[in-house]
Amino acid sequence: MSFRKMITPIVIQIIFWIGVAVCVISGLGIMFHGTFVTFILGLMYVVIGPLMVRIYCELIILLFRIYDVLNDIKKNTNRG
Repeated sequence: MSFRKMITPIVIQIIFWIGVAVCVISGLGIMFHGTFVTFILGLMYVVIGPLMVRIYCELIILLFRIYDVLNDIKKNTNRG
């Protein structure tokens, strides 16, 4: 429990797959709920929803990668 290794990127991948499942299930529910307009909205939700979840998760992972690079830079400058 010394927090030497980050587990958050693994958790973010799990959150991504849960988000994709929620988008697909919700989109299918909207698609077959009623009119043609709701069908199109549900289809957009199925297509665009997972893409938006992916972008959001990648931005969070990017923060952790920046942190790793900054730690590498710090280690390299302290050797000096």
